[in-house]
Amino acid sequence: MLVNILIYLLAAVVVVPIAKRLGLGSVLGYLLAGVLIGPYALSLVGDQTEVMHVAEFGVVMMLFLIGLELQPARLWDLRKPILGLGGLQVLLSAGLIMALLLSLFSLSWQIALAIGLALALSSTAIVLQSLEERGLLNTPAGSNVFSVLLFQDIAIIPILALLPLLSTVSHSSTEQHQSAIAHWPVVYQVAASVLTISLVILAGRFLVAPIFRLIAATNSQEIFTAFALLIVVAITVLMQFIGLSPALGAFIAGVVLADCEYRHELEVDIAPFKGLLLGLFFITVGAGINFQLLLENPLLITLCVGLLVGGKLLVLLTLASIFRMGRWRGLLFSLALAQGGEFAFVIVAAAQNAKVFDAEIGGIVILTVALSMLVTPLLLVAYEYLFSHASRNKKTPELDTDIASTDHVIVAGYGRFGQIVGRLLAAQGYRLTILDHSPGQVELVRRFGKKVYYGDATRRDLLHAAGGDEAKLLIVAVDEPERSMRIIQTARENFPNLKILVRAVDRRHAYQLMEAEVEGFQRETFHSALALGVDALKQLGQSDHAAQRAGELFEQHDEKSLVKLAQAWGDDKSYGKAIRKNLDDLRRVLQEDSGTEQAEDKPPR
Repeated sequence: MLVNILIYLLAAVVVVPIAKRLGLGSVLGYLLAGVLIGPYALSLVGDQTEVMHVAEFGVVMMLFLIGLELQPARLWDLRKPILGLGGLQVLLSAGLIMALLLSLFSLSWQIALAIGLALALSSTAIVLQSLEERGLLNTPAGSNVFSVLLFQDIAIIPILALLPLLSTVSHSSTEQHQSAIAHWPVVYQVAASVLTISLVILAGRFLVAPIFRLIAATNSQEIFTAFALLIVVAITVLMQFIGLSPALGAFIAGVVLADCEYRHELEVDIAPFKGLLLGLFFITVGAGINFQLLLENPLLITLCVGLLVGGKLLVLLTLASIFRMGRWRGLLFSLALAQGGEFAFVIVAAAQNAKVFDAEIGGIVILTVALSMLVTPLLLVAYEYLFSHASRNKKTPELDTDIASTDHVIVAGYGRFGQIVGRLLAAQGYRLTILDHSPGQVELVRRFGKKVYYGDATRRDLLHAAGGDEAKLLIVAVDEPERSMRIIQTARENFPNLKILVRAVDRRHAYQLMEAEVEGFQRETFHSALALGVDALKQLGQSDHAAQRAGELFEQHDEKSLVKLAQAWGDDKSYGKAIRKNLDDLRRVLQEDSGTEQAEDKPPR
């Protein structure tokens, strides 16, 4: 057993970092690690059945964490793209794949439906990582992709619950584990299931939080982690006892606890276990991929991959047109989601256990999904090539390679914020090299005679060409926090002597900048909003001096509180308490100062 653990860990440690370095993502890394140690490569591990049963607990934990993320407010904001776009994507993709399987391979409708539902889902891990690496996650297309993936995460629950109903073998002849209430009448089974789910919801709402408070008071991190794991294990056992999906129970518990003040602590405690077990799950899947099928049936497997990617592309492009995404946004949305996903491995394993189809069909589905996931990075590279080629044809600025370097200041981002800073520095005689990644902004600024270079400041070679080795200062004025942090990371790693000042988009971004220890930052709306607040006080009848004094005190107090509150950021309960205390302190400071000023204004007797 210890030897197998050594093999699994060694394969993961060696292969996954290489896969991530190549932009393939950790999921593919785990799959490749499994392929490497599996029977079709080095043959270092044997039967994966027992290991798979243990690793499947990682899937349960993953669904629990997904539930923790699904707060009602967040779901409400994304309700239209999640339910409309996401729901149509799953239904239409599953329907088209089912129709293709029925017409081309003469499968039963139960098998075709199960496979269609499995292949309708996309790879959350690969898609999100690939988009983030390319700076596309926060674009409108990226937001639509995220909404669809979120719906798919939710859809896994009813899909898993549906699979036993699609079994092609009678329950009497299957080896499926029977629940403790299987011999009860159907009405009683349904009532027991509803009662159990209700108990889980009530316990999560009224019992778990008080217990967490008691445990937190002991300051014992180990017991807190143990209780978090106990919740997931207990729900898993309870759901298995009555014959329901453990994943369903874990998901419901996660949703119930989504508003709990200890939600972040739960995520932090469970995430490492989820990550390890889920990684182990993907390794076992990779080791179980039957490459003999590819060698024996190369045309069949190629046809399956082509039908999967082509069919989903057709559905996604149609939806992009219906929802009026536009040409390039729709193409990115479609290419990003055109592959199969890691949830397909979960569904295939569950379908085989439920006797929906046999291991041979399951092997073909798994191999098809794995190969389609390998294609995803290539599809996004193709998109980037097509987009850049079209941009050149539209005479948008090409990536500048003859950038004039500076020994003074590099400005990354030349929108409204960057222009104000740049004009001030240029008026004082400092030499600037200005970079912006928006072709439209570069073209607009150049019309007014200002030299701006087109390029992405997250690239080391671009910063080097701009003078990163000689410049005294880098000003990061982009309006995307994620891009801002990537620019800072690139500059820190490659130009350690370059001082950095940053535009903070919001308070959360300010906390990130404090953690990154940049030389300085300014919140983009703080001073203008404060100035307007001072004007409001004057309009409400306060004297110019009193209003100005209130603004100065507010600014001093807010700058100090920003540092204090940064320590509590990430813990909703502690942060909420700190916010309320900070507000009380601010009122007290302003009232005391107002009283002092009124006393000073009184004429002497």
